[in-house]
This record gives sequence, C-alpha cells and structure tokens, in this order.
Amino acid sequence: MNQHPASNPPSPFDSLQIGVARFLSAPLRMLPHFIIIGVQKAGTSSLYNYLSQHPCIYPACTKEVHYFDLNFSRGLTWYRSHFPLQLKAHYQTLFKQQKFLTGEASPYYIFHPLVAERVAQIVPNVKLIVLLRNPVDRAYSHYQHEFKLGFETILSFEEAIAKEEERLAEEADKIGENPSYNSFNYQHYSYLSRGIYLPQIEKWQQFFKPEQILILAMDDLLTYPKILYKKTLDFLELPEWFPQKFKKYNRNQYSSLNPETRQKLVDYFRPHNQRLYEYLGVRYDWEQ
Repeated sequence: MNQHPASNPPSPFDSLQIGVARFLSAPLRMLPHFIIIGVQKAGTSSLYNYLSQHPCIYPACTKEVHYFDLNFSRGLTWYRSHFPLQLKAHYQTLFKQQKFLTGEASPYYIFHPLVAERVAQIVPNVKLIVLLRNPVDRAYSHYQHEFKLGFETILSFEEAIAKEEERLAEEADKIGENPSYNSFNYQHYSYLSRGIYLPQIEKWQQFFKPEQILILAMDDLLTYPKILYKKTLDFLELPEWFPQKFKKYNRNQYSSLNPETRQKLVDYFRPHNQRLYEYLGVRYDWEQ
C-alpha cells in the first residue's frame, strides 16, 4: 500500500495559494538528502515513485524540480519551497522513531556541465543515484520523447542524430560562459552525447566521494526490481520495506529501431561502453 496516499488535485487558485505558502515557509524547509541525477529515459520515474512510497521518505512536491540546471537563478529559497518542513522531520524522528528523508529526481542534472559543482556547494553531503541504460535504446527513446512533446521536428531519428553535432556545437561553452543560459539544443537534442556515460560520472566524482554515488542499471530495475530497490534502500540507510507492486512508469510505445541503425550505434558506443565497464568493474549487456 502506498504510504502517502494522494488527495484530489488542487484547483489553480489553490495551487497558487499553496505555492505562496511554500515560498514564505521556505526557510523552515529541508534540502534533499538524495537526488536521482540521471540518466534521462532510464527508469528514473519508476525508481523515484518506488522510493516515494517508502514510509520514511517524503518527496519533493514535484519529481523534477530542475533547480540546479534550469532554475538556478530563482535562488535557494525557491528550491527549499519544494521540500517538507523541518518540523515534520523532527516530529517523525522524535515521536515515531523513524528516519525522515526527502529527495528529488531531475535526470538532466548529470549531463549539465555546471550542475555537479552547484550541487556540491549547496548540499555537499547529499546522496546521488544514477540509473544507466543501453545508450542505443536511451537515445532512441529520448528522440521519441522529444518528438512526442513537439520539441523535435525532424521526422527521422537517423537524420536527428546526424545533425546532433551541428546542433550542439559550442552549446556547452555557451553554458560555461553564461551560467544563466539555458540551452534548448543541449537539453533536447543530445541523443548520443548523453549516452557517453563515463565522462559524466567522472565529472561528478570530482565533487563527491564514491560512497555518495550509487550507480544502477535500468535492466536490473526491470528484471529484478526488488533486489535493486533493496540496494537503493541500503545506500540510503533506510529500513527494508517494499511496495506491493513495482509498477512501471512513463512507458511509451513506438516503432522498433531500424536494425541497421541499431548496429551502427552499437558500434559507435562500443569503445565508450568498454571504458565504462573497465572503470566501474561491471559489464552490461549492451552489445546488441
């Protein structure tokens, strides 16, 4: 059973009142104990929903807060407004003798060039969770996602990835030069770039200790959800508790990837994957 049952959605006026109240009470609110930082289209919604059902976890008021990447200029008060009151945590720990954790999941964080340092400055002791997926499947799912939302106008996945280098040219540099610059192309058209995982992981490990980062695989989440969930609870130092059902969230249906394109991308990612395997000391079944 879900430990935090949802109420009826508030009206727009109620939502405005709630937002104002949260902002005004922000200094009394917590910062996250954990963040799922990526990767996009790798099961982050499912894992976050499973964690949100745990009796010791009270999540942010929205899954993807996107503070450290898209909303950093709004300030820390705005970010705090998304999390529970500290008083609620004190009550739970004092009277219920239970741990109290809160967190969020914004899968663009891992890829954004400025986020790792920003997170380290504001929540240096936070625990970070990364879900990885076969980069070929991730890229195709990412394209389908952007096309469905209307952000992608190129009708062919093959053409979109052929244009990626041109679309992303100098975008990372622009972000570095102007921290308030939100690059639409870097966020939405980075189909292949986001699948080169090792440089992203290494960037975060410049700012966080290895014991603060948990790296998981989407394949394990799909095949052995209970085992992966237990591993995540151990990482967060939470007592064992499982949802009644490991429902899959944000699953979309679309046509299969062209076999020739798949093989080309398998070949493209192979050297990047090999370096990742050697670095992590694991091997994923991504060569098909």
